[in-house]
Amino acid sequence: MLAGVFRSIASGLKHTRIRPQTLQHYLALQSLHTNRTMKLDKPEFKNLFTPELNRLSELFAKYEYELRIAGGAVRDILMGKQPQDLDFATTATPEEMKVMFEKEGVRMLNTRGEEHGTITARINNKENFEVTTLRVDVVTDGRHAEVEFTTDWKIDAERRDLTINSMFLGLDGTLYDYFDGWTDLQNRRVAFVGDATKRIQEDYLRILRYFRFYGRIAEMPNQHEDSTLEAIRENAGGLGGISGERIWTELKKIVVGNHAAPIMRCMYNLGLPKYIGLPLEGNLDEFDQVYARARDLQPRPMTMVAALLEQPGQMDDIITRLKISIEERKTGLLVMQLRREGEQQTEQLLKHYQGIVLKTPGTEQKQMSDRVCEVLKYQGGA
Repeated sequence: MLAGVFRSIASGLKHTRIRPQTLQHYLALQSLHTNRTMKLDKPEFKNLFTPELNRLSELFAKYEYELRIAGGAVRDILMGKQPQDLDFATTATPEEMKVMFEKEGVRMLNTRGEEHGTITARINNKENFEVTTLRVDVVTDGRHAEVEFTTDWKIDAERRDLTINSMFLGLDGTLYDYFDGWTDLQNRRVAFVGDATKRIQEDYLRILRYFRFYGRIAEMPNQHEDSTLEAIRENAGGLGGISGERIWTELKKIVVGNHAAPIMRCMYNLGLPKYIGLPLEGNLDEFDQVYARARDLQPRPMTMVAALLEQPGQMDDIITRLKISIEERKTGLLVMQLRREGEQQTEQLLKHYQGIVLKTPGTEQKQMSDRVCEVLKYQGGA
């Protein structure tokens, strides 16, 4: 095992991908984990292979660079879901990819991601592929990271947030699982890779990502591990330094996802609202009731957030912290204005709502109609 570690280190130094001192942190970790592999033969995997993906695979093989599917797409395939997006990881550096693609006449898009190791290739002028060099976070500030490139797949896996997101899938169907992500996925367990505190402090948004994935993966609510919750509680303040746009991207998926009501209570118990723009004394009982009524009606995120708010003025804090859109603000305010107008959706009440829509200027009637539908969902029907 250790011999393999030092061979990996030597390889990394030879290619000047990573400084020697950076690797010292990983030596113990490398000696504790075994590369667990298995072969997949799932239709969701086979369906990925368009002529364009085959061409991409051929190019990397021709130049002797490893290429694997990474992250969420691997998780989805294992769960029997067809991935909507594919991310790839490779041992090739951005410069090596650029040279390769230029030689082969492949168009490259969006080179702004190059400093983080990502090159986007457009194959046959039909399909785009984002390919990112294996990397390690050298310096992190809880929001951003300075990275160095490596050729070690385990090191790249170790820097990812959750075990279920740390797996790779070779284009021959081989699953590479360094942190028991497949076992956790089968058990519907959501856990950070390695030490939860370290993973959170690398990017505090991972606190919200944990809860989002808990809603997606866990079968039962409130089965969080004590050590995970304690790490979140101790680092909750770090969310205060995360941009509102990033907070809202995660939060709006949490409030309409599975287990949203118990997850929201858990987030309040851990003191998160103070740092993410939600009212400190949110109406959790109302949120529970609205979630029970509306969860199968596909409510908009602001419809659910409105359930936490008692006064229209609280919307100002949401706007300031989360940078929500004008339409989201209007939806939330209308829901708060009309939610108490009737216990039951009588014909008279529905005519009243119809009148609100008809009085709206023609260019905005569609948006007003959609907002009124959110009021109906809030009340339990649509």
